[in-house]
Amino acid sequence: MAEKKKFLLRIDQKTYDALEKWASDELRSVNAQIEILLKKAIKDSGRAPKNE
Repeated sequence: MAEKKKFLLRIDQKTYDALEKWASDELRSVNAQIEILLKKAIKDSGRAPKNE
């Protein structure tokens, strides 16, 4: 498995609460939910690396 980059993310409380609820509904951590959303956005925008 590739090493994951760690970074600090600052978001407002209402956004975090919504992400936390969404993640809970899908049995994921908030971190995993954010990663899934970012990967989908990258793919949908046509910016995904060719090897994925």
